[in-house]
Amino acid sequence: MSSKKGKLVLYSGASGVGKGTVFSGVKERNPNVRLSVSNTTRAPREGEIDGVHYNFVTPEEFERLIDLDGYLEYARYCGNYYGTPKKQVEDMLDAGFDVFLEIEVKGALQVMEKYPDILSIFIVPPSLGELERRLRSRGTEDEETILKRLEQAKEEMEYKDRYKFNVVNDDLQTAVDEVLNIIKGE
Repeated sequence: MSSKKGKLVLYSGASGVGKGTVFSGVKERNPNVRLSVSNTTRAPREGEIDGVHYNFVTPEEFERLIDLDGYLEYARYCGNYYGTPKKQVEDMLDAGFDVFLEIEVKGALQVMEKYPDILSIFIVPPSLGELERRLRSRGTEDEETILKRLEQAKEEMEYKDRYKFNVVNDDLQTAVDEVLNIIKGE
């Protein structure tokens, strides 16, 4: 571990675009990268581990931390709270890790307001048709949720130009290479 403070990376993209998969590839090739684990009030999906994928908390616990100004950002999305706990991020940056904040657009805009110079990356699908195909192939959501996510994705895409970098996740290795080059170059 170095005494050099890590970089804070704002990392967003449309729902189902493969942000997690791209990040896994980045982390595999750069061990100094960490993902900030967000708090959420939604139920875990199959295979998700508390403290690894999310910190699964009750609405009351979430709101208590809001009252204590304990979030870098938070938002309600599809009926649930999501937020980035401040202390966890600051501890990792102080330890010299590059910390990715994988958050949706509303939260990202809050972070950009507080940190206008933040390194920001938006992962873009090759097309909305391909995004719909990916969402359906996950098999984790019902039709109503898929349609909600597609509608949300269209809205999120309108903000992609607010980010310093857009990376198209068409070919996974190319997307991973682009994200690694952005981190190295900034």
